[in-house]
Order: sequence, then structure tokens, then C-alpha cells
Amino acid sequence: MVTAIIPAYNEEATIRRVIQIVKQSKAVNEVIVIDDKSTDNTVAEALKEGIKIFTSNIKGKGSSMREGIMLATNDIIAFVDADIVTYPYDVIDRLTRPVILKQADFVKSYFERQAGRVTELVAKPLLSFLFPSISHFKQPLSGMIAGRKEWFEKIIIEDDYGADIGILIDMYINGASIKEVSLGYIENRMQNIAQLAKMSKEVTKAILKRSGQFIGSTLETITGIHFSSETQMEYAASYNDKKFKGIAVFDMDKTLLRESFIYTMADKFNFREELVAIVQSTDDPFVRIKQIALLLKDISMADILITADEMAVVSDAANVMDELKKKGYLCGIVSESYDVVVNHIANKLGLHFSLANELEFNKNSCTGEVKIPSFFLQNRNSVCQHSYCKSHAIADLSKRYGIEFKNVMAVGNGNNDICMIYFAGTGVAFCADSKAVNKISDYQVHVPLFGSLLKLDLNVMIK
Repeated sequence: MVTAIIPAYNEEATIRRVIQIVKQSKAVNEVIVIDDKSTDNTVAEALKEGIKIFTSNIKGKGSSMREGIMLATNDIIAFVDADIVTYPYDVIDRLTRPVILKQADFVKSYFERQAGRVTELVAKPLLSFLFPSISHFKQPLSGMIAGRKEWFEKIIIEDDYGADIGILIDMYINGASIKEVSLGYIENRMQNIAQLAKMSKEVTKAILKRSGQFIGSTLETITGIHFSSETQMEYAASYNDKKFKGIAVFDMDKTLLRESFIYTMADKFNFREELVAIVQSTDDPFVRIKQIALLLKDISMADILITADEMAVVSDAANVMDELKKKGYLCGIVSESYDVVVNHIANKLGLHFSLANELEFNKNSCTGEVKIPSFFLQNRNSVCQHSYCKSHAIADLSKRYGIEFKNVMAVGNGNNDICMIYFAGTGVAFCADSKAVNKISDYQVHVPLFGSLLKLDLNVMIK
């Protein structure tokens, strides 16, 4: 059977149709959309098709592709772009047939239209000079490809526009048998000049890097590419064009999720004793967060995401979030857990944002290192005196949206939620383990359902 992977960024208008086309293949029993931190309704639209969807840990098409490969449960994988609705109904079959029949390890597609400007002016000339053995491919930058998972796992996939050409070259270098197939006539979106310039540089960099003739700073000098990553807070604050009356912030563990993610991982991977010892002996949040992350060392991102996906969410969470958004709330998660997990839960529930510590990965496995984002540290907008606190993140977000703290509703369960619950206009203790949390909260919810939150009116949610 085949896993179809669809990397997507801001493709709300086309994503459902692409999924529907992919589903027409009888060989496909798994469809995975990897969202590249879209700021439109891509995630919500994709979820309507009942498929798996995850948010990429690092922005960029290549990162989305790598994570899709990790999450795929089948030996044969096909990739299609999310912005094309003129695929033939049998697009997946055309891509995968040579692999299924063992005629090829990797399949590259071409289609009947004039090759793009970057292909003709950059990719093909460079390939003919540096990699003449593969310069015959009609559309080396095509993103519609297929192959065996074991081959994709052998290669390096660039984060950016260099992903597709890099895959082709790496497959060739590693000795994969490669076949090119036609997808017939396809119309795809034309890029503007700025996008073409960026694509040209990144394609050039991917080819030169694999030629072995240019390394390190030489590549940056030639291509002029310097990379910077969009922070979680910048992504969370990307809805500034919309008017929100308030912010609804939820903890994840034992609030949105019925259980704790890290304890679930501990039971699954046999490190509960070490986890309990750290929690019981360490009061310093920085030390605790660092020590707990070490327990995840060498566990794959796929195992982490699959575990999160299997965990039970409060049964009415998605419906209540929809209603809160209709009431004018910016809805999201602030958690001491990890961005890769929190992003996924936020996607499942259709939330606007998620803020968490950033777990580090190398070659798809956890390094045991974790980055604590600066928004968790005391800053000029802070409302409490702790050096590390969730309330600092909420204060930062509130400032960016021009929403006063009195118009924040904070929902949590444990002691690390105390400040955000206390300082919020409405603090809600949700099935709280802690007497202190119940004591400082404005409202208590004693059954694992969020429906009662809808009875709270923004106009009276002020202490």
C-alpha cells in the first residue's frame, strides 16, 4: 500500500481537492498533510477530509517532506503539491506503479507544459555541467515524486526550494534506479519575480553543494542565502489583521489532553522512575525542563508525534474552541511541553496558536536538548516576578494584539498554571490536581468537559 504525503502552506483553496484526487487511488491507504505553519484555513479545510495532519517543526517544504517520511507507515511513499487541482485522477498510480512493479526505486514526474524559468535558466544548465548523467530529466524541479521509504531515509532533503533537485541528485549519487513518468497536462501557479529569484538561489545552492566543489561560506557568497527562522511568537502573532475581543489560553497536559504527554511517553519508553525522580527533586524550572528533555534522547520525532496523536483529547474540545472563536477569542495553547507536540494538538483542535519549549532533533531523532524560548522569561510586559512563567508568554502575546490581561481567559490544571490563572481576567481551574489552583481561580470545572466555558460572558470576565 501507498502513503500519499502533501506538504502544504496557505493552500486553503485547493487542499481539499488535492486530497480528494489522491484518495481516488485504491493503492492509497494513508494520506498525510504536513502543514508548513499556514496562516490561513489550510488545516481546517484538510481536516474536513478526515486525514492525518501534522504541523512541521521547522518551516520549509523540505522539513515538511522529512517529517512526512518519518510518519509514513507504508514502504512506498508518493509526494504531490498542494496547490494543483488539475492532476489526473490516477496521479498516485502513475507515480507509484514503477516502484510497485520494482522497475524503479525512485520516480520523478514531468507534465505537458512549458518548463519553468528556473528549470530552463538555472537547473538544467547547472546539471548539464555538474551532473550530466541526470541532465536529461525534463522537469528536475517537479515536486510530484514517489519512491521506497528506505531510499528517502538515505538522503538529505533541503529545507527550502532546493529540496526537489537535491532529492534527484542524492538518489542518483546513492545508486537508486530512477524512472521519469508523465502526468499529462497540468496547470500550476506561476511564481512572481521575487519568489523566482529566491528559488533560483536555493536550487543553485542545492546543486553546488552536491557537486563537492563549493563548501561552507563559499556557498553563501555565491548564492547570497542567509537563513533565519520564524519564531513561535511571530507565528502566533500572525493574525494581527483580525480583531479579537479576548484571548482564551489553555494548558495542554491534563487540560486539553486527558493525560500528561511526558508521563505517557515515560510509560511507553520505560523512563517513568527517572521522570518522577526529576519532578520530585527539582524545583528550578530551567533545570527540570532540561533534565526531562534528556529522557527523550534518541527517540524519533515520529514516535513522539504518533504518541501525541493517540492521546485522548477532551471530547467537546473542538466544538467549544469553534464557539469561542465565534465569540471573538484568539484561542491557543501555552504549555511547558514541546512545540512539536503542542503544534499538533493545536492543529487537531483548529486553534490559532501554540507556544511551548522547542525540542531539538538531529536526523529525525531527539538530541535530548531543548530550547527555552525567551517569551517564557520575565520581560517588560510581565505581570509576575518569576524568572520563568507561562504568564510571561501570555503577557507578550496580549501586548502584541493590544488585548488587556483582563480580557484573557486562562484554563489550566497544575501549579505551573497558577500565575496565568491568577492574573487572567478569568482564571479557570480545570479538573485541577492542585488545591492552590482551585483556590486562586475564578471558576472551577470538575468534569472533563469545556462546555460550561461558553456560559462565561466576555463582558463580565473582569475581576
